[in-house]
Amino acid sequence: MRIGERVSGDHPAASHSTDTASPQVSTEPVLPADLTWAGRVRATVLAYVALTKPRVIELLLVATIPVMLQADRGHVDIAVIAFTLIGGWLGAGSANTLNMVVDADIDKKMKRTERRPLARRAVATRSALIFGLVLWAASFAVLYFAANLLSSLLVSATIIFYVGVYTMILKRRTWQNVVWGGAAGCMPTLVGWAAVTGSLSWQPIVLFLVIFFWTPPHTWALAMRYKEDYKAAGVPMLPVIATEERVTRQMLVYTWLTVVTSLALIPATSWIYTVIALVAGGWFLERVTKLYRDTRRGAEVKPLKVFLQSNEYLAIVFCGLAVDAVVGLQTISSYF
Repeated sequence: MRIGERVSGDHPAASHSTDTASPQVSTEPVLPADLTWAGRVRATVLAYVALTKPRVIELLLVATIPVMLQADRGHVDIAVIAFTLIGGWLGAGSANTLNMVVDADIDKKMKRTERRPLARRAVATRSALIFGLVLWAASFAVLYFAANLLSSLLVSATIIFYVGVYTMILKRRTWQNVVWGGAAGCMPTLVGWAAVTGSLSWQPIVLFLVIFFWTPPHTWALAMRYKEDYKAAGVPMLPVIATEERVTRQMLVYTWLTVVTSLALIPATSWIYTVIALVAGGWFLERVTKLYRDTRRGAEVKPLKVFLQSNEYLAIVFCGLAVDAVVGLQTISSYF
């Protein structure tokens, strides 16, 4: 689940299937026969770009830059930020590509994902696998030489966890897939901090937890809207196996955890972040609370609206952190 992701993005959900991932291997891409040579090249390039899920990668920008600025309170070298973003983008592209390789079979069953490159055979499975591995190697190299070993290892750990643990194990077996699998989407906070400092501390862990707790309500809101589509794919997800009241209650619990955790960073920031986190948190809580109450009284609900609002909340909080770090005012803890 992710910042900027369109409704066609990859969010787990659906029934009780316990099937393991079993992608069908295609050896040759299938493109429209009437395409010119230039048209085929363009279609192929666009298909490879689509494998990386560029819209999903916006989370990388939203999370990484503010964390890097906070790591040194606004004094980070622009070159370090640029190369970290490039390395992180390559790593995220690798994870997303390998995810599509594994999930090609279920992508064909879902209307939201049936136009993905492997589902429509615009790219051969073997070629996509090689592409994903090349992106992984490039990501490791960029971060290792431009930043440090720790940041490159963290990105590699993210790819392994996202593909090996979430996609191949959790996604099709348990409704808690996004609860634990969402940890992969939190890793930019650790990578960004490590790229600047060469180590980790409590601050990136707090920000990691903010995204970790934010992921379930964000993803379940989308799954509520498209639960029949998810169900057809045979992937367990809470909105399919539970009532809407239970789903929205769980969303509210995780929203509270998200907001409270975001406030734990206040001692290391100034009044700018404090005000933004409080106001944005109160607004996000009100939105999810309304969804829960409307569900309880049987009113018509619009979970997709909450999905989009969750994007806005996370963007506001992290952008607020970036502004706070750049301005560099006295931190709250310095008053005590």
